[in-house]
Amino acid sequence: MAREFVHLHLHSEYSLLDGACRIVDIPDAVLDLGQSAVAITDHGVMYGVVDFYKKCKSKGVKPIIGCEVYVARRSMSDRDRYMDSHSYHLVLLVKNEIGYKNLSYLTSKAFTDGFYSKPRIDIELLKEHSEGLIALSACLAGFIPRAISAGEYENAEAHAIILNKIFGAGNFYLELQNHGIEEQITVNKGIAELSKKTGIPMVATNDVHYLHKKDAETQAILTCIQTNNVISDGRPIGFETDEFYLKSSEEMYELFGEYENACENTKRIADMCNFDFEFGNTKLPTFTTPDGQKPCEYLRQLALSGLQKRITSGHIVLSEESERKIYLDRVDYELSIINSMGYDEYYLIVWDFVNYAKEKGIPVGPGRGSGAGSLVAYLIGITDIDSIKFNLLFERFLNPERV
Repeated sequence: MAREFVHLHLHSEYSLLDGACRIVDIPDAVLDLGQSAVAITDHGVMYGVVDFYKKCKSKGVKPIIGCEVYVARRSMSDRDRYMDSHSYHLVLLVKNEIGYKNLSYLTSKAFTDGFYSKPRIDIELLKEHSEGLIALSACLAGFIPRAISAGEYENAEAHAIILNKIFGAGNFYLELQNHGIEEQITVNKGIAELSKKTGIPMVATNDVHYLHKKDAETQAILTCIQTNNVISDGRPIGFETDEFYLKSSEEMYELFGEYENACENTKRIADMCNFDFEFGNTKLPTFTTPDGQKPCEYLRQLALSGLQKRITSGHIVLSEESERKIYLDRVDYELSIINSMGYDEYYLIVWDFVNYAKEKGIPVGPGRGSGAGSLVAYLIGITDIDSIKFNLLFERFLNPERV
């Protein structure tokens, strides 16, 4: 029986200038190796996860959503050029919907609140948003590998215990890598000792940056562009070898077979990750209407009230009753379409924030987008475009004889 392995550490082209794995090619490459699942763990971002998910699903490959996040040395609010310019790495994988929401929140906060050289989170934020996530201790740029490399085994152990407590037993793994780099040999020995002492399990990864060994030169060029170096000066630091490719299960077992369950745990982790996107179902926040009215009833009330206000103010001029019917018929038609599409609350939400903006003197546009010609939007004050009047003028422009 073939031994199963799942790559849980992979960088797509969305790890900008740091990954050469094109998402469109990943599923076929995985299938060619006889593997059934694969993760995406781009540096600090989740830009590629939907495309990755769709491409994998279309080929029958199980997609695992993840991210290799940057964790601030101290707090994500600290910005000292000497102490905070270099963060450490941590791989996070999504188990379920709660995990996806937490990872999305973490990566967003990393940009909006923690950005300093890189989008950063910190341990305190992780404590609050760890549910539904599996963590791997990452590459040589991770806190634990760095501590082991520096001979600081006590710090490595203390940090491993902290992360194991944050994510919970069985949700944190000590990551092993071997790309023919001498430092990794030292780190792996330390990882094995740490695992034996703490009981925290190990997992083997290959930090995939390109799909095939022959692509190593492409990766080197990308890294040179990123770091403002030239390829003639030699391979960039961190990519000195040609081993950062999507390896076969046999290659991974050959590299890590001596480490207990390190390869087998990749499949166990993959089995725990079962998040699926839901497409085609519009999700909108709810709008609380006065007196418990249905959103469609309240929207109609606002539209009819708005019509009367526009007439009273002189913005809509009706010379005869038949013209009022034109407006009322258009309102009925639009409201029926809005309701059938489930957009009643959408209109009310937009009306609410546009109305607030106008009350506070915040400038808003006259009306743009796909609904700019909506009479209902005009009557309730979202736009300032009378679509009935506009349509009449537009018809006259096309048909001068009707003027």
